[in-house]
Amino acid sequence: MSIQSILDDFAVIDDWDERYRYIIDLGRKMTPFPESARTDAVKVRGCASQVWLISDREAGKLTFIGDSDAHIVRGLIAILLALYNNKTPAEILAIDAKATLQALGLDTHLSQQRSNGLTAMVERIRADARAEK
Repeated sequence: MSIQSILDDFAVIDDWDERYRYIIDLGRKMTPFPESARTDAVKVRGCASQVWLISDREAGKLTFIGDSDAHIVRGLIAILLALYNNKTPAEILAIDAKATLQALGLDTHLSQQRSNGLTAMVERIRADARAEK
C-alpha cells in the first residue's frame, strides 16, 4: 500500500474511531515478522510498546520490516513502511515525515507516548538510511 492511498483513505474517513480501526487493520495486513527476529539488537528504543525494526539494502534501496506488541503501533509501523520502503537512503533522508504525519492528523490524535514512539521509529529509519548512504 502506498502512502498516497493511505492519505486518500484518511481523507474520506471523518471519524477518529474509524481511523484507528483503519490503522489497526493496516498493521494486521503487514507481512508477518519472524519470531526469531525479535531481538534486542533490532528493538527501537524510545517506544512505550515493544517495537522491532529491520532494514535491508537491495539494489541501492532500503526495505524495512517491523512489528510491535501493540495493535495500533503495528499499524503506525505499516504507515511508516508505506512512507519509506523501497527508497534510496537519499530519498529517505529527504522525506518530511512530520508533514505527512500531520497531514494524517496523527500529530494531534496520538497520545504523547505514542507520538514519542513514532518519532523514535522515524529516527531509527533515518539512522539506518544515514548508515547506508
